[in-house]
Parts: sequence; structure tokens; C-alpha cells
Amino acid sequence: MRTTLDIDDNLLKQAKQLAAREHTSLTRLIEEGLAARLRSTERPPAEPARIRLPVFAGQGGLQPHIRDAKRHEAILDALDDVDGVR
Repeated sequence: MRTTLDIDDNLLKQAKQLAAREHTSLTRLIEEGLAARLRSTERPPAEPARIRLPVFAGQGGLQPHIRDAKRHEAILDALDDVDGVR
């Protein structure tokens, strides 16, 4: 089908140069570009990759020197005690 397009002069110049380098026609180059653009809009967006986090499956629990696990300060204090800072 024949049609008329208004294309930016610089873009048209670049397209003609590319078509010449690739030994193809400007029409074919435009068709390929349009087809690629249409294909890219048909695909559903890719889902982000799921990250699997490591999970400790051993036994045990809190260390005996952690007095109040509901307060993060208590855990930090226990870490200081283990490192010998206190």
C-alpha cells in the first residue's frame, strides 16, 4: 500500500544512509522498524525476577544472654557483650 509520511529531514537522511549501508530499500527499513515497534508493544511486561532468601531451618532460638528480644536495643546490647565491648 502506498502512503505519504512526514518525516524529519535529518531522520530521513540517516535512514537512507542506513538503508544504503545495508543494501536494502528505505521502504524495507521502515517496515522492519514499524514491525519491531509493534512486536514490542504486544509482549506483556516481564515480571521481576523473584529473589529467594535463605531461611535457617535449624533448631534453637535466641541466645540465653538476650534478655528482651522485643527491644532491638537489647539485641544490640547482647551483641556488644559478645564482642567484649562491655
